[in-house]
Amino acid sequence: MADPAVEALRFIDPSCENPSSEQMQAIRIIHDEHRSLAAVLHGMLYLVHQIRDRGTRPDFGLLGAMTYYIDAFPERFHHPKEDQYLFRLLRMRRPDAALLLDRLESEHRAGAEKIRTLEQALARYQHGGAAEFSNFLAAVEAYAAFHWDHMRAEEAELLPLAEQHLSPGDWEAIDAAFLGHTDPMQGAKPGAEYEALFSRIVNLAPPPIGLGPAPPRA
Repeated sequence: MADPAVEALRFIDPSCENPSSEQMQAIRIIHDEHRSLAAVLHGMLYLVHQIRDRGTRPDFGLLGAMTYYIDAFPERFHHPKEDQYLFRLLRMRRPDAALLLDRLESEHRAGAEKIRTLEQALARYQHGGAAEFSNFLAAVEAYAAFHWDHMRAEEAELLPLAEQHLSPGDWEAIDAAFLGHTDPMQGAKPGAEYEALFSRIVNLAPPPIGLGPAPPRA
């Protein structure tokens, strides 16, 4: 059920009503990109829990690829498009959404700092051995919880507002960015790099999270 307070503040702007079915493709893309990131986070949690609970030997090549993906994909590809297109246009249309947008943008900045903590914890674990594992496990769990909460807020709170209040012209610009025509960081079609990295992770990761060989015990 829609929040009555949000509905009471809704702008009366006919240009914001009923974008065509061909528009709002960015919403589908955001959901798809969230699912890809969630899959890598889930896989990383699975691996560290296998190390903790079953004594599985760490695959630092795979852990490094996963860490690189959750750094490069959201921070360099996904979040800039949200900030520069979706968030900016929704802030113009719905000034009353400023608190939500400020929080999500702040979490984008915080995520960049948290991924540095995760990278450092992985490096210490790789070079310092088992004594550093508990810190790495804590960093993985903390980052996964943080990012899942962030994605949940975007999907449950932000996207419904965008669907209701952005105009067809807004969606044309947003869709172009998310379809790869206007990426603010890397030019057209940069997503292929991350698709290839995601495929590599799937092929390296052991069952049940991927297609690679079962890992040896430590």
